[in-house]
Amino acid sequence: GMLQPRDTPSRERRELGGLWSFRADLSPARDAGFAQRWYRRPLRQSGPVIDMPVPASFNDITQDPSLENYIGWVWYEKEVLLPLRWLQGDPAPRVVLRFGSAHYYSIVWVNGVQVVEHEGGHLPFEADISSVVQASPGALCRITVALNNTLTPHTLPPGSIQYMADKTRYPKNYFVQDIKFDFFNYAGIHRPVVLYTTPPAYIDDITVTTTSSDSVALVQYQVSVVGSTAYSLSLSLRDQEGKEVATGDGAVGELKVLNPNLWWPYLMHENPGYLYSLEVKMQAQVNGALLEDVYTLPVGIRTVHVTSSQFLINGKPFYFHGVNKHEDADIRGKGLDWPLIVKDFNLLRWLGANSFRTSHYPYAEEIMDLCDAYGIVVIDESPGVGIKLPESFGNKSLQHHLAVMEELIRRDKNRPSVVMWSVANEPASELPPAAHYFKTVIAHTKALDPSRPVTFVTDANYALDHGAPYVDVICVNSYFSWYHDPGHLEVIPLQLTAQFENWYKTYQKPIIQSEYGADSVPGLHSDPPLMFTEEYQKAMLREYHSVFDTKRKEYVIGELIWNFADFMTNQGTTRVLGNKKGIFTRQRQPKAAAFVLRDRYWKIANESSCLPPVITSHSLFL
Repeated sequence: GMLQPRDTPSRERRELGGLWSFRADLSPARDAGFAQRWYRRPLRQSGPVIDMPVPASFNDITQDPSLENYIGWVWYEKEVLLPLRWLQGDPAPRVVLRFGSAHYYSIVWVNGVQVVEHEGGHLPFEADISSVVQASPGALCRITVALNNTLTPHTLPPGSIQYMADKTRYPKNYFVQDIKFDFFNYAGIHRPVVLYTTPPAYIDDITVTTTSSDSVALVQYQVSVVGSTAYSLSLSLRDQEGKEVATGDGAVGELKVLNPNLWWPYLMHENPGYLYSLEVKMQAQVNGALLEDVYTLPVGIRTVHVTSSQFLINGKPFYFHGVNKHEDADIRGKGLDWPLIVKDFNLLRWLGANSFRTSHYPYAEEIMDLCDAYGIVVIDESPGVGIKLPESFGNKSLQHHLAVMEELIRRDKNRPSVVMWSVANEPASELPPAAHYFKTVIAHTKALDPSRPVTFVTDANYALDHGAPYVDVICVNSYFSWYHDPGHLEVIPLQLTAQFENWYKTYQKPIIQSEYGADSVPGLHSDPPLMFTEEYQKAMLREYHSVFDTKRKEYVIGELIWNFADFMTNQGTTRVLGNKKGIFTRQRQPKAAAFVLRDRYWKIANESSCLPPVITSHSLFL
């Protein structure tokens, strides 16, 4: 399992934030064997180190231009003193080292002993380090991480290393990292590093699914225990007041909840994001000792159902009026930052957004926790962005993609906010091998989690898309009058209407406009509107919106603006300090388009019959 570490009566957690020693290895060698040479002695003994904050991307922290676009191995190291109670006792507790995420490939040593290797950013990985640290109680515990951000045709996201062989134009061994996605490939330890303990026999995983009718809900559960075969389990479900509403026992079963408070999306109910808490208690015998473990899981009771023209949450039609985001900000890059997270949620609620897609990778668990609590609906997307090359559709890529979906579902399967999985964004799905590839990835995803619809996000032609037959909801990206017919807003009604009608005629599945938008540089103005001005961004949105308003009466079930905020990309002739399609700046200040979208989203929310009419955009803020 991959349960989030929590403090409970039987568990302790300690975050290893702050400053770590850091070094980039500026030699061109990039194989894992090369990495094995360093971990035997402290990093500072093998050359100069600098301080690096964790969590954060390393790219924008220093004044060193070679680190900004660095490709290859970097080193992180921290020494910590563990409490003696973690290291002694009969039986001694289990000590686990967990990384929320590190981009991209990680090898971790503790006191010079390799404890875990992990491929992929954006998802957690952990190692049981009990035997290593309990071998030397009282001594400093040295944690060493080798991290490599190289992307290849078989990583997720894919990329390729291009060697520039022309000695008359490039220095010796010169190479660049080529990527087929439009955001900066930030690297580093991006999410919290945590040490936590459990008893030697412990609750390893919990899976919860819910069904409900008018007055009764069923919470089905499955609990796995590791470290003992002689154990008993008791479960207690409590409401937000702490009142016990159902109890159960055993590893598999269901809890019956009378008159349940359902989990509703923001703006669909006056009490959105209602969470129960499921307390799971294990008692186990290990070598004559009686051990107890306790874990508490938030549970939202809600159902999701897709018809040929609607998306239903708790049996009511749900319309996605939301955004695409990025984990991206000044200085910290993709590093987890609490002030930024809370600011973004306050902006989402100000905007009247009820949803977002985790473009183009899974977001931090801390962000997902708030989606659950605030009723923000999530399309949970894998890092499958930029799958363009034919060799990225081969068996090696496919096997890794399946493993990534397993990790993502294991992490997020119990979240009520997650209503759909997205396996990829804008792949070259017009290529013939895409048929087998997406059929396999989507079937695997549904086998792991039969309770949620699955999609991927396409920008391929409706008649040529080999992956679309396998999705439950069609998600389409289009940029009429921007990347096509630039400057010609007048083509939008015709082209966007045709887009929707062609897709629907072909597949009879509900459609989300999963991206649309225009770059605007804040402070650039022009009337009549010209590209890159705030007026052009507003005008394009209004043209799209008038088509949405016609089609949402039929089978369009959502619209997600690209993008919530400006974000960093690779340098290029069409990118001025990054992508400027945000309705907010990278510093989270509104452009003119933010007010257009806000008016629209509140208007749509107030049309919804479930809402008491007294809710205004001001009454929700204290």
